[in-house]
Amino acid sequence: MTTHTTERPTGVSTGRVSADISRAPELDRLDVFIGRWITEGQTAPSPDAPPVQIVASDVYQWVPGNHFIMHPAYGRIGDVGVGGIEIIGFDPDTGQYRTWFFDSQGNTSTQTLTYRDGVWTWQGDHARCHGEFTDEGRTLIARHERTDDGEHWVPSMTVTIRKTD
Repeated sequence: MTTHTTERPTGVSTGRVSADISRAPELDRLDVFIGRWITEGQTAPSPDAPPVQIVASDVYQWVPGNHFIMHPAYGRIGDVGVGGIEIIGFDPDTGQYRTWFFDSQGNTSTQTLTYRDGVWTWQGDHARCHGEFTDEGRTLIARHERTDDGEHWVPSMTVTIRKTD
C-alpha cells in the first residue's frame, strides 16, 4: 500500500492533498490486467464432490490517481451466485504487490502478488494462485490451490480468463 510519511496525516480523506505525488514505476507492470474479462473453468474434483462449473465476469481498472486497481467480479460457482471486489496495489516499503479481497460471502483476505519468470502468484494464508498470460496478454490461465492446515496444498479450481476489450 502506498503511504507517504509526513508529520501530519495526509490523503484525500483528510483534505490534505498534493498535486505532486509520485507513482511507483512497479505499478506499470499491472497494466496487463486492465480491461474487461470473462472467466470460465471448474472446481477441482474431490472424493466427496465432482467438479463444478465456474462462469464469471471481471473488470480491472485503475482507481483515480493510478496507484491502485479495483477488480470487481460477478459470477457463479455451480448454482451459487458469487462475487466480490479486489484492490491491488504496490507497497514500496516492502517492494511487494498486495491484494485485499472482499467476497460475497462476507469473507476478507489479503495476499501478496508476485511476478517471476512470466508467472503471477497470489499467495495468502489459505489460498494461492499461479497465473500465466498467453495470447499476447489476452488470456490468463489461473490454477488455484487451497490449504486447510497451512501446510498441505490441494488444487481448488482452474479458470481461463479471456479479455473481451
